[in-house]
Amino acid sequence: MATTIYSATASLDGFIAGPGGDMSWLTPFFDAPTDERTEAAADAASRLMRGTGALLVGNRSFGGDDPNKGTDREGAFGGEYDGDAVVLTHHPPAEAVAGVTFVSDLHDAVEAAAQIAGDAYVTVIGADVARQMIDHGLLDEVLVFFVPVFLGAGVRLFDRPDGGEVRLTPIPGETEYWCRVER
Repeated sequence: MATTIYSATASLDGFIAGPGGDMSWLTPFFDAPTDERTEAAADAASRLMRGTGALLVGNRSFGGDDPNKGTDREGAFGGEYDGDAVVLTHHPPAEAVAGVTFVSDLHDAVEAAAQIAGDAYVTVIGADVARQMIDHGLLDEVLVFFVPVFLGAGVRLFDRPDGGEVRLTPIPGETEYWCRVER
């Protein structure tokens, strides 16, 4: 059975994209010098990528900015992911996209991604999809990487205007911000 995981890189003030979905703020951090902390994060990201059997992507993320656009790192996981994706949208494109299934219902999208993933991870890309999954009890884990910058505005890592606490439990032996969603 697939495990669903929301994974994102965030600024220290909690944004995963700048205003208008801008992702260019991440570019300076791709080739930054590493230390023990960043090596552990890189290892966690690599293990997640290798363990991902399908992506579940929000439509804004699917059509959004890629900080690696036009380079050999373009795409999910710095261009290293070459598997299938399910995109949650009410406005699928007219033309088919190879390796991408477009689904309009959250539960159907999670089910489709889980079938593709098998026993692997369904990696969720998109803050709104992650919030919806939490609201419906469909998200199992969260993995967040932080980079040393304040963006001040943009797309929040997690935004739930109606409130409601979501408890996360750190997974023993994993990086600091790899947690299970408590239900």
